[in-house]
Amino acid sequence: MEEVKNNTGQNLGIAALITAILTFVLAVIPCVGLIAIIPGIIAIVLASVGLSQAARNDSPRGVLVAGLIIGIVACLIAFSQIFVAGKIAQQADKWPKQIENIVNDVQENVVKELENANVSIKIESNGDVVEINTNTDKKDREQTLEELEKANEPAIDTIVQK
Repeated sequence: MEEVKNNTGQNLGIAALITAILTFVLAVIPCVGLIAIIPGIIAIVLASVGLSQAARNDSPRGVLVAGLIIGIVACLIAFSQIFVAGKIAQQADKWPKQIENIVNDVQENVVKELENANVSIKIESNGDVVEINTNTDKKDREQTLEELEKANEPAIDTIVQK
């Protein structure tokens, strides 16, 4: 006599496996994983119903068990994101100060880099060359300002004397 294979519950097993895989993909995405609890529960229910049908008729259970296990793992991952979100919410009041400190540090570093920057621009057009060089060395700038002030002092004195 030939054994007749009964495939009772296999359709539910395939549906559970597909739903469980989609749940797993959603569960590992940060912040979206919370939504994965719903399809995870659906996958677990489908696999459980399919397993009970397969047990009654002595049908293969591999796909059903795979769907059930992946669904449970995906639900656990999705459920754990609730705790992660809770921890983030507890630490949220400290973030603005930390972010402010980071921004201030970056700003200080950028200002330091810009203070020590040298810029050189050279433009050539129709044989004419214009070259602009800037040096941001403070001592050079202070010396230039002092020279300009000294050069303008006599003009100011003559205006005052009139």
